[in-house]
Amino acid sequence: MLTNQDSMRQNHLNRSIMAFTGHLFAAIAGFGLLTAISSSAALAQAQVKAKYGDWEMRCETPAGAQREQCAIIQSVAAEDKPNMNLVVIAFKAADGKSRLLRVIAPLGVLLPAGLGLNIDNADKGRAGFVRCLPSGCVAEVVMDDKLLDDLGGGTSATFVVFETPEQGIGIPLTLKGFKDGFGKLP
Repeated sequence: MLTNQDSMRQNHLNRSIMAFTGHLFAAIAGFGLLTAISSSAALAQAQVKAKYGDWEMRCETPAGAQREQCAIIQSVAAEDKPNMNLVVIAFKAADGKSRLLRVIAPLGVLLPAGLGLNIDNADKGRAGFVRCLPSGCVAEVVMDDKLLDDLGGGTSATFVVFETPEQGIGIPLTLKGFKDGFGKLP
């Protein structure tokens, strides 16, 4: 049974996913950085096509696109800070060549510190934030073969965001289903 705190955390995560999903599909359609579009309209079209472990595949056909665009998504929150949540999205760009990992963090994170990534306790480096929107700040990295293999073969990842230069917050997420889900993306 969910406690009030668990219920509040889940509602906050659901709102974050809804707000971000609209921005995601505009970006996938080839608009470059995330653009502001009506998230409720985009979410109404975005469908959960499948679940792969702890990842959901969501798809929609953006206006003007010739084919459906899909991404695998997982939303997580820091255990001790319910307002510190991340939405993690992996997808293939419209050009069919680039593989991108986008993470949206809440407003108020320290932007110059970037977003850290550890996979199975091994430091994989940091990605810079590229833009902040009303729904949060976005970090992005192009996944090379090595990072894709690490994500697909790993069991857990920890994203690190900073509220101050001295205070990093590690937010764990499971990689269960990442390899299968990413492999099924069109």
